[in-house]
Amino acid sequence: MIDELELAFDDEPVERWRHRRGRKRGQKKRRGGAGKSVIALLVVVVMLGGLGVGVWYGYDRLQGFFTTPDYTGAGQGEVTIRVEQGDTATDIANTLVTADVVKSAKAFTDAAKEDDRSQGIQPGTYKVRLQMSGVEALNMLVDLKNKVVNGVLIREGLSAKATFKELEKATKIPAKEFEDATKDPIALGIPDWWFTRSDGKKVTPSIEGFLFPDTYEIDPKWTAEDIVRSMVDHFLTVTGNLKLDEKAQALNLTPYDVLIVASLAQAEAGIPEDLGKVARVAYNRLYGAFPCNCLEMDVTVNYWRELRDLPIKASKDMTQSELNDPKNPYNRKLRGLIPTPINNPGKAALEGAMAPPEGNWTFFVAIDKAGKSAFTNDPNQHERNKDIARQNGVL
Repeated sequence: MIDELELAFDDEPVERWRHRRGRKRGQKKRRGGAGKSVIALLVVVVMLGGLGVGVWYGYDRLQGFFTTPDYTGAGQGEVTIRVEQGDTATDIANTLVTADVVKSAKAFTDAAKEDDRSQGIQPGTYKVRLQMSGVEALNMLVDLKNKVVNGVLIREGLSAKATFKELEKATKIPAKEFEDATKDPIALGIPDWWFTRSDGKKVTPSIEGFLFPDTYEIDPKWTAEDIVRSMVDHFLTVTGNLKLDEKAQALNLTPYDVLIVASLAQAEAGIPEDLGKVARVAYNRLYGAFPCNCLEMDVTVNYWRELRDLPIKASKDMTQSELNDPKNPYNRKLRGLIPTPINNPGKAALEGAMAPPEGNWTFFVAIDKAGKSAFTNDPNQHERNKDIARQNGVL
């Protein structure tokens, strides 16, 4: 463009000057005219030069306004970022911007809109590079080779004490640090209304029951508090989605009542199909015509033993003094609900406790090695069911 302008202002004025002045004017006169022309030419060039700079500057600004800021290429170095459960593309984009992985959130969200693979980005920790284009960042997040896998399985029915031991094995963080991090469950985000019972008994807030069982991908940088907080958050999300508080109200119970019963069902049921039935037995014993309105479940005795670092015993190996220890706050003959949950129940156990099937059962016993139980409200039938269990080598 510059060359074209120079040619236009070099040729055109000369031809016009020749046409007007002719070739036979005096040399001096011609010099004067030429000088003025040169000066005029310089002025025009300067003006156009300034105009060109202004136009270019304005174009550059407009281009920046309409163009998404984005790095180019595959980036450099390495950094880890965390994608949380439930993160949207915008949430992920903001995380990437904060870590200087992408130049703008829009660079990533635009790339995500154009690529269906973005819908499959999983929660977890990822290794990515600094200053990448939005497209390259997306490519790294959908490639599971870049995911930092440190999965820890926390099984349904583990007590908090047992959970901390599992976490210690996986993370090398001492169990004591997990115990310390959970001394104040409300500070971890559990609403205080969770610690309310329908019988009006005072509740000492405990973490038991709130460490939701699942497989957790643990960031190597996390502390004990970070880990247990993520488990509590997961519990609150699951119970919120299940509308457990509303279902508890329909049973004339509190969510904490239901959580305790869910933990009992988790400990006693041998197969998932029996979780709701065991919960129904618990409700029938506590609030029905059962003579003592007590649970009479040996798993509560074992929980008390576990808290005191004593070995777990099979029911047949327990003595009467162990089964009916008056000093045990989880005594099987205790009238009403025990003080706290005895483990951390899973989703199926929670569902069984908040919507148990109808039935008048007050007795149950596992009758085969697969864990299936027989349920009845007839003591004589219960004895016959126990005979079946003995024949199958269960009792």
